[in-house]
Amino acid sequence: MESVSDVPLEVPVHHVSAFDFDDAFSDGDVNEIAYQFSPDAIREDISRNMPSMEAPWSDPEAPAPSNGFFKVEDLSVSTLDMNGSGNVSRSESPPSTPPRSSGRGSLELPAQFSQISLSQSDSGKENHHPAPAEDLPTYGAEIHPYPNIVIDASAGKSHSHRVSSTTDLQKRLDERAPSPPFISSERPPDSAYSTQSLPTPSPSHPLQPRPLSSSTTPTPTSSPSPTAPTFISNSTSIPSSSSAPQAQAQPQKPFGHRPTRSTGPSAFEKVRSKTRPIFLPPKPRQEDDKHMADWQSMMKLSRAAADKKRKALQERRLAREKHIEDSIHIWEKQIVPDWRVVHKNPNLRKLWWKGIPTKLRASMWERAVGNALSLSKDHYRTCLARAKRALASGVFPQSSLASIEEDIMTTLPSIHIFNPVNGPLYADLKEMLCAWVVSRSDEGLGYTPGAAKIAAMLLINMPIQQAFIVMRNLLERHCMRSFYGGEGSKEDVEAYYRIFDTLLADGMPKIYFNFKQHQISPSAYLNDWLIPLFLNHLPFEACARVWDVLLLEGDSFLYRAALGILAVLEPRLFFPERKELLELLKGENKAAIDVARREGRPLDGGKYEIYGVDEETLWERIDQMDEWWKESTWTRLLQRELPDL
Repeated sequence: MESVSDVPLEVPVHHVSAFDFDDAFSDGDVNEIAYQFSPDAIREDISRNMPSMEAPWSDPEAPAPSNGFFKVEDLSVSTLDMNGSGNVSRSESPPSTPPRSSGRGSLELPAQFSQISLSQSDSGKENHHPAPAEDLPTYGAEIHPYPNIVIDASAGKSHSHRVSSTTDLQKRLDERAPSPPFISSERPPDSAYSTQSLPTPSPSHPLQPRPLSSSTTPTPTSSPSPTAPTFISNSTSIPSSSSAPQAQAQPQKPFGHRPTRSTGPSAFEKVRSKTRPIFLPPKPRQEDDKHMADWQSMMKLSRAAADKKRKALQERRLAREKHIEDSIHIWEKQIVPDWRVVHKNPNLRKLWWKGIPTKLRASMWERAVGNALSLSKDHYRTCLARAKRALASGVFPQSSLASIEEDIMTTLPSIHIFNPVNGPLYADLKEMLCAWVVSRSDEGLGYTPGAAKIAAMLLINMPIQQAFIVMRNLLERHCMRSFYGGEGSKEDVEAYYRIFDTLLADGMPKIYFNFKQHQISPSAYLNDWLIPLFLNHLPFEACARVWDVLLLEGDSFLYRAALGILAVLEPRLFFPERKELLELLKGENKAAIDVARREGRPLDGGKYEIYGVDEETLWERIDQMDEWWKESTWTRLLQRELPDL
């Protein structure tokens, strides 16, 4: 009687073999001869049931061989032998029935299988080599587009395993063995059966799962010889071997697309025309290159002309500022003692309109704005102390504080003195705005975005206590109070919109009808201009001059300056789409931004600088409005729209 360790264990892999339950479990099998579960018996039975060379492979009338335990219809079987046998056997037979799936899954295995040995045949043998490829049988072999891999791992961990492709072996076997009598031109259907023979558990060899990833996974190599075997060890690293030096020299390449290197212009670049629209036929290459060179030269000349124009404009601005500074003695003698004289003297009024000298701007602004609220010099300190107590106790509105921080971030970014990180006037600006919010809290008003621009302009020209008083009185003027008054002054804001619409229709009818055609009302753009007093859209020098006249003339000059801006933008306002027109009014026209970037102009100044709006062009349009602008028209419109004013 054979020992238990000599009996191999048959386990199915992926599929359960087809059992004949009448033969395997019936009571009539008592008198039959018991089947011997030994390697020799299995090999003898396989060799006895294997068809001869003369027998046809696809005879549908031939009965299926039976070994007394289970019936295997004409299907190929591959086994995994780990019982120490070094002989490699292979059995292939083209199936005559369609593949059958087991109850555990519907996986279909290919018809060509190879026996894989993963155990040592003899413990005493140190160097064990698999059977040569010439000894493999060639029954039923055919060229397969996807080669199978023969892996022999019968040696221990210290030995290397031989991996060879069955398609490579087929080329050698065809030279030695005759071809089978029948080879089907079609690919045989996959087999549905596969079993493995595993050794029985023993104290010295426990039955444990063994990782097969390193020995069962085919490794792609770049060996020049198709029949040269590749030796792979049990580990993931490839050991050095004299039999495969070329495979070791080249590392394994990752799967994926191979990178391509451009060796010149593509076929598309050769025919693409850069100077003609894509919906037209391309130009000849020589003509296209010539036109491209002409375009580049024109762009170079255009940039040179733009630089020359900017330099000339800068020179004129410097000359104008120098003229203003040279007239300071007139200001000190005639205007500083009594600024109201400018309303009586046209020459002094014209001098004021040209701009106030920087040295006198703080005192002239304070006098022109006045102190209608009768605020004391300590008013700022009182409001700031209340704001600090509110911040310390957490009573200060967090929404207003967040709006202040956000508004400061966009305040005069080209000057950089109000930057939250290293701006020297950032703390003063924030404290001034917090004090302004506290001073309005008694009226139930909060923070209005845009106030940071006005506070910043005042801080640049005067001390913080003086700037706070000027800011409070300036924003108490009726027009500015309406725009800063929140929901309570919504009706007054609508009245001011109607006044501007009437002035636009009288002075610039083309722009008025164009806006009406696109359904654009003054509320789409006038609010963004008046709340920050043009600081978001005009250059800083132009804004300073507008402020000089605004504080002298009052609210009427706000509308005159707004009309002057539209006069400068008039050539750009006739867009076929409403969206493009709104983008231009917001200072976000993509074409103008691209031109400014190409010319190297900064984009952190006024939004309308990209349209060519500067101090000189704006004041040219404002001076041209003297022909039709009348203060009586402004007064009449105020009485009609705001009778209670």
